[in-house]
Amino acid sequence: MKLLRVGTAGAERPALLDAEGTLRDLSGLVDDIDGALLADDETLGRIRAAGASGELPALDATGLRVGPPVGRIGKVVCIGLNYHDHARETGSPAPAEPVIFFKAADTVVGPYDTVLVPRGSTKTDWEVELAVVIGRTARYLESAEEGLAHVAGYAVAHDVSEREFQMDRGGTWDKGKNCETFNPLGPWLVTSDEVPDPQSLGLRLWVNGELKQDGTTAEQIFPVGEVVCYVSQFMVLHPGDVINTGTPAGVAFGKPEPKPYLRAGDVVELEIEGLGRQRQELKPA
Repeated sequence: MKLLRVGTAGAERPALLDAEGTLRDLSGLVDDIDGALLADDETLGRIRAAGASGELPALDATGLRVGPPVGRIGKVVCIGLNYHDHARETGSPAPAEPVIFFKAADTVVGPYDTVLVPRGSTKTDWEVELAVVIGRTARYLESAEEGLAHVAGYAVAHDVSEREFQMDRGGTWDKGKNCETFNPLGPWLVTSDEVPDPQSLGLRLWVNGELKQDGTTAEQIFPVGEVVCYVSQFMVLHPGDVINTGTPAGVAFGKPEPKPYLRAGDVVELEIEGLGRQRQELKPA
């Protein structure tokens, strides 16, 4: 299934995109698409059946904002340097273990929402990423297979970053990762049954129409199942939590000088095979 949330920010309603591309209203069945729903197999089954039967009311998508596909996100866990080609372009050795950092849940915005360039920023960067949404409580998992079994679905994430804040201002990476609007998510949550192999997905990103990233999740150093299993050793993952699994080569930080960082007025578009496409215009904060 392709699940999404539509409407004004903070007042989104749950919806489903059916096999014919028609937007269907789920608000008669559920209040929201969130961790509670993703952990409820019975209700998910009812949604699946209703979507297949065509009984759900259609929504007019004209002018309708698409929000993040998951509401009430508890935490956003991010994996750094998780692609062989990205590590090479930045001159970094492949990490022996996954690099973990966090984004605050309030950085998450819709896939077509405005991204704000922080005040004083000169190094705002782009990163297309595969986002994993957890569907079952995960703690101390023992295998990659168990990790995959705890995934409810997948989405496109844009891990926007400010490299000066991240690298040059002391402390951890968090300063460059948590600026407002720095995690567009969606348009859809595609349930895991529609993504039989998360390690064979193409990822692409364009800036002002120019292709910048063109990679594949096959390049991941730590595959999805291993990442979920690993993270569960250090924290409890709850239904509705999100893991951004890293970006392939092609970011501005990996380019020769002068690096083509983002500026207000730029337009970024990104997509992952089968998971949909995003578009954001950048404006000053």
